[in-house]
Amino acid sequence: GPKEARAWTIHVGDTAPMAAGVIHTDFQKGFIKAEIVSFDDLVAAGSMAEAKAHGKVRMEGKEYVMHDGDVVEFRFNV
Repeated sequence: GPKEARAWTIHVGDTAPMAAGVIHTDFQKGFIKAEIVSFDDLVAAGSMAEAKAHGKVRMEGKEYVMHDGDVVEFRFNV
């Protein structure tokens, strides 16, 4: 389906897979990586594609601890 943009509430100290699990348990079980950009960098770039083009998007793994203001696209496989 089409991409969605939503805000989800997570706990301080949650790792990327834990945050993915808040959306859906399958996201947590099949977590591969997270593409992270700060909200401010995303707004300045205007789009995720532009943020990537300017090197503002980074790939993070299972140990990454989420931060306030992170915008994330989860990569997963179930």
